[in-house]
Amino acid sequence: MNIFPNEAGYQPRVLLLGGTSEIGLAILAALGLPESAEVILAGRDEQRLAAAGKALPAQVQTVPYDATRPEGHQGFVDGLFDAGHLDLVISAAGVLVPQAGLERDVGQAAAMIETNFTGHVSTLLAVAARMRAQGRGTIVVLSSVAAVRPRKANPVYGSAKAGLDAFARGLADLLHGTGVRVLLVRPGFVTGRMTAGLPPAPLATTPEAVGKATAAALRRGQATVWVPLPLAGLALALRLVPRPLWRRISR
Repeated sequence: MNIFPNEAGYQPRVLLLGGTSEIGLAILAALGLPESAEVILAGRDEQRLAAAGKALPAQVQTVPYDATRPEGHQGFVDGLFDAGHLDLVISAAGVLVPQAGLERDVGQAAAMIETNFTGHVSTLLAVAARMRAQGRGTIVVLSSVAAVRPRKANPVYGSAKAGLDAFARGLADLLHGTGVRVLLVRPGFVTGRMTAGLPPAPLATTPEAVGKATAAALRRGQATVWVPLPLAGLALALRLVPRPLWRRISR
């Protein structure tokens, strides 16, 4: 399945929300974009965005974007679509704050929920409307195995991802038949900048592996991809663990 229109001279245009995300950048790298493609990296840190863009074999534009500022999301999205079509939007904004830090400062908990959940909702609703108007497009949403069953070690992070996962599934149903599709990506523990210092969980993966699996799922036209694939079976088992036992084994 073609990710972009198969037309001679067509210039793909791709937006990465959370433009310094290791997973988001790995997806872009795995897509094998042509040099003529325009990649828009959206985020808060201009210097890091510029550095990330230098590693991409495409025409890169950086734009300011803050997932915690929903009042600006409609205008942000409209401005990008008014400048031209968008074929692919990868929603990868996210932060992970240790539970102990959240309990000391509940403001950090609110900010993490806004970044990991509500910011995606307000931005992607605007994206979906504009893609539906143009009659095509693809949205990639980065969920997590943590969405399956939040653990006592990180209930805020898990609940935010659970909300995002449910929203992505509902959005996919809303857009069915419009020419716009949604790919929900559910990685396990990803070794990288966000998880530095944490002990790897079973079936840990890497940003590069998630990027390759996501690119392959896009080409196959899938609606959901687990990375690594055995996580799908593990997730089913996690749902069936009795709660008293879950309290003992979840960390």
